[in-house]
Amino acid sequence: MTEERRDSVDHILDQWQRERPDLDLSAMGVFGRVAQVARVVEGRVEEVLNRHGLRSGDFDVLAALRRSGPPYTLIPSELSDMVMMSRAGMTSRLDRLEAAGLVERSLDPADRRSFKISLSEKGREVIDATLTDHAANLAGLASGLAAEDAATLDRLLRDLLGALA
Repeated sequence: MTEERRDSVDHILDQWQRERPDLDLSAMGVFGRVAQVARVVEGRVEEVLNRHGLRSGDFDVLAALRRSGPPYTLIPSELSDMVMMSRAGMTSRLDRLEAAGLVERSLDPADRRSFKISLSEKGREVIDATLTDHAANLAGLASGLAAEDAATLDRLLRDLLGALA
C-alpha cells in the first residue's frame, strides 16, 4: 500500500497491530471505513435537505409518499413501516409536515377510525426538487469511484447486509 493511499483507519490498525498482533483486525478496517463514509455522506445529505427546509425524517416521509405513486396517499401505519419508525414518532412528524403544507390528512372512507396521508401539491414540488438535488449530490459523492468499482462496492455491501440480516 502506498503512503498516499493510507488513511486514518490504517493508522489505527497499525497501532492495534503493534499492541495486539495476536488479533485479526481486518474487519475493523472495513467497518471503520464504512462508518467514516456514512458520517461524511450523512453530513452532505443533511446540507442538501436543509437547503430545502427539510429534516432527514421529513424527507423520508415525503419520499415514501412520492414513490408510492398516484394518488401519493398512504395510511400512517404504512408510512411508519416504510420509514421504520414508531407510530408515535410518525404522528409528530406528520403534524409538522401538515403544518408546513407538505401533506394533507383526511379520514379514510373505508375505516373512519383511520386517516389517510396525502402528498400536497406543495409537498410534491418540494420532494421533487429535493430529490433532484439529492440524487446529484450522491452522484457527486460517488464520482471518486469508477463505475465498475461502484457496482462492485454496491454488490459487496448488499451481500454484507444480507449476511447481517
